[in-house]
Amino acid sequence: MEGDKDGHEMSTFGRHPRSMNTSVNHKPDTYPTVVPYISVRGAGALVDFLVEVFGAVERGRFPNEDGTLGHAEVDLGDSVIMAFDARPDWPPTPSLLTVWVEDCDATHAAALAAGAVEVTALTTSAFGFRGSRVRDPFGNIWWIQTQVEVVDGAEIGARLAQPQYVEAMRVAVETFDAEMRSRA
Repeated sequence: MEGDKDGHEMSTFGRHPRSMNTSVNHKPDTYPTVVPYISVRGAGALVDFLVEVFGAVERGRFPNEDGTLGHAEVDLGDSVIMAFDARPDWPPTPSLLTVWVEDCDATHAAALAAGAVEVTALTTSAFGFRGSRVRDPFGNIWWIQTQVEVVDGAEIGARLAQPQYVEAMRVAVETFDAEMRSRA
């Protein structure tokens, strides 16, 4: 690997000759089927946020001549996230993303410490997931979730009639709605 002008290592995004197929596949072996591509102002700082908060592993950064980031990638668990700097005259285009983590409470706290704002407080849902929502410093909304139990469909249906889960769903809907309306 070689470095860019800021010392960030450039890579072949995980493509190693011995791991490449000899025939051409419809997608590279090192990418999942769906890859989010996030456009923000300050994409380099977004990559740093993903590394700090979620433990993402940076694959590489490719700067434009003007110093903005033309393309970057990180590995996050079994996923890849791509990012680039939006142009100043482009409208904001926030992404809505769910990230599964081992400890949503710790990750939620790390996100807040790194400059995120809480949208929906930590709670446990009828689906057997514990989680929260945060808005990162770039305007993206992250659903931070941990599966805490396996719940079948019938049990989910029964739980959705129980007051604590009805309230949790109401709060989840209202806090997300308030966040999105605040952007209008």
